[in-house]
Amino acid sequence: MSDLTMWLEATGALAGAGGLGYAKVRAPRVYWSLVGMPVTWGRFLLSYRSTMDVCGLTVHPSGLRAFMTRSVARREVQPVPPKIRRVRGTSTGLRVTLRLPAGLEPADVMASSERLRHAWGVHSVTVVETKPGFVELRMTGYDVLRRVRMPRKARPHDMAVPVAVREDGTAFERDYRKAPMALTLGANHSGKSMYQRNLIKGLAQLPVALVGVDCKRGVEQSAFAPRLSALVTTPDDAASLLGVLVAEMENRFDLLSRHGVSDVWELPDKVRPVPVVVLVDEVAELFLISSKKDEERRERIVTALIRLAQMARAIGIYLEICGQRFGSDLGKGATMLRAQLTGRVVHRVNDKQTAEMGLADVAPDAVPAASLIPMNRPGTAVAADSSGGWSKIRTPETSRDEVVAICREFAHLVPDLPFLDPFRPYVSAPAPVVGPSLVKPRPVTE
Repeated sequence: MSDLTMWLEATGALAGAGGLGYAKVRAPRVYWSLVGMPVTWGRFLLSYRSTMDVCGLTVHPSGLRAFMTRSVARREVQPVPPKIRRVRGTSTGLRVTLRLPAGLEPADVMASSERLRHAWGVHSVTVVETKPGFVELRMTGYDVLRRVRMPRKARPHDMAVPVAVREDGTAFERDYRKAPMALTLGANHSGKSMYQRNLIKGLAQLPVALVGVDCKRGVEQSAFAPRLSALVTTPDDAASLLGVLVAEMENRFDLLSRHGVSDVWELPDKVRPVPVVVLVDEVAELFLISSKKDEERRERIVTALIRLAQMARAIGIYLEICGQRFGSDLGKGATMLRAQLTGRVVHRVNDKQTAEMGLADVAPDAVPAASLIPMNRPGTAVAADSSGGWSKIRTPETSRDEVVAICREFAHLVPDLPFLDPFRPYVSAPAPVVGPSLVKPRPVTE
């Protein structure tokens, strides 16, 4: 009987160890909750003071405190580390709120994030300033970008669309109120199309007008025609569409002037025009020309894009520009347009110069991270903005059919905008999978 009991106990222990090993690979959230988080929490609490001291994140106490320690407590005066205000666990890591003592600033903690990561044995440590004097250490227990899973609460709202996951486990949102104009760069098979699919999937669920500019004969965006208010597939049609958008911009400025406001979101709901998001799939196709006769068209396109990028934010027209490269080699106006694009997302690139085109002017520290994205991680990118902050993100894999289904489900949200009717894509009933041959500009009605 004792032999049987011993055999059952050994079998149970082996099964448990095997289950934890399987969970560590296949279900890292489960493994982190059962094993990783308790171990990391204990290591953090036991080594906190010594780690902060070694990393240079302690300061000498104030004169009064030092006097009370020596005279009243009869203890040796020791340097003071940031005070722990709160520790809480999440499904991906730990969140620690620290109160910084006088003499320390958030930049000091950020500079030591790599040393803190190794000291506590976590995958990454991100430092975020929550309010003056307080920072939050966002420790990630495992590589959340290896198998991307969007947080459950990530849903499109207002003008913000969750499109990816940050390396700290939080959702990365494309917020058009904060960064109205954006640029997405990346080489072939780097994940640009997947990023655009997730963006369209979220935008399709919001009350906005989606305008597609896909000069690759519509091979990328034509399938989403049920939810598009306009779609152009040639540079000539793109020039006409952008001219119409500039005219609409001027009309909306007249509307703001009549109501005495400076932003479309200050207007009453009844008179506020529908926001318009312009999705440019490959910007190089709009800039490059093959003959002199195309120069006039290119000049109209570039001028319209620059005018929209400079002024259209106030009237609710937003640009989402995508391309493989976007620099002075595209010709006159490219650099000026790029300077107006606040949001930047750079996927894997073929050379460091392309990463610098997207990030050097807004977040120089992010250029090395974008240059080192591996080929076996499609969808991984570096997201930055004009504030100088940046983070590594990865887009979840979303099939084309899934996005098409969402576009059909929310086709009733396509707004009635007469100025876009000439460019409205044709959708055949009962709307099978829409191909490039089904995309036709609607004739102008007199």
